[in-house]
Amino acid sequence: MKPDSFTHSQWYAIGRIGDFEGANAKPVRLLSQDLTVNNSAGVLSVADAEGRSLQSQIRYGHLWTTLSDNPRPLYDMPEFDEPDRRLVTAGGVGVRCSGLRCVENFLDMAHFPFVHTDILGVEDHSTVENYDVSMDADKDEIWATKCKFFQPLASAAATGGQMTEYKYRVPHPYSTILYKTCPIRENVWDLVGLFIQPVEEDECIVHSFILVFDEDNTDTGLLHFQQNIFLQDRMILENQVPRKLPLDPRWELPTRADASSIAYRRWLKANELQWGIALFDKAA
Repeated sequence: MKPDSFTHSQWYAIGRIGDFEGANAKPVRLLSQDLTVNNSAGVLSVADAEGRSLQSQIRYGHLWTTLSDNPRPLYDMPEFDEPDRRLVTAGGVGVRCSGLRCVENFLDMAHFPFVHTDILGVEDHSTVENYDVSMDADKDEIWATKCKFFQPLASAAATGGQMTEYKYRVPHPYSTILYKTCPIRENVWDLVGLFIQPVEEDECIVHSFILVFDEDNTDTGLLHFQQNIFLQDRMILENQVPRKLPLDPRWELPTRADASSIAYRRWLKANELQWGIALFDKAA
């Protein structure tokens, strides 16, 4: 299946800047197409299999490209311009499922006590309190706010359990950002996010990042904390059936999905997204 217009019109992260150092040409795959990243004296460019140049830009520590001649603007994250924040990127991790599944899993707080036990949750505090979900019509993105969850170890900088406040943002079908209470500064949000590179309809590469205020932990310590959490998620994601994301309730009832997951599925359906979606009458 060719990508639908909503999927085709997006920008996608295809790797960190450093991932392309020391190589004149490096193959990448995006939306079932083979691409090449060329490095000419430190200047990166992207071409398709026929050698046609594609638009590209460097943002948020990553190289982005698009298959569209007239792409939608890439969303803004002004926190990347704030001084003293530390950016730690994990590099691409392959996951055998639709990238849409990864976004939905990221939005699901209910799994914290059972998948990330004694880190992001504990079974004695498994209730997800009510929170607000809204659509920013001007930017066409989803926000979930006033999310609260008890976490024994909310981040690498945390020294004990705390009630952590969250905000979730979905500005792109394959990107999601978590804004969470900073444990060392008041009235400040730390950021954790996923830039997902959809390789095939049921396979993706996840590029994760954290953008935090942390004066104590090394980059390696911060990275290991996030990698541990994501590897726990990957085991769950790769065992989900179907590997694509169902939108038809006849296939998968949203009983385990919370309000943000439901809003995400409705948003995808409203934008007529089809690539990476499991159809009810076909095997995924």
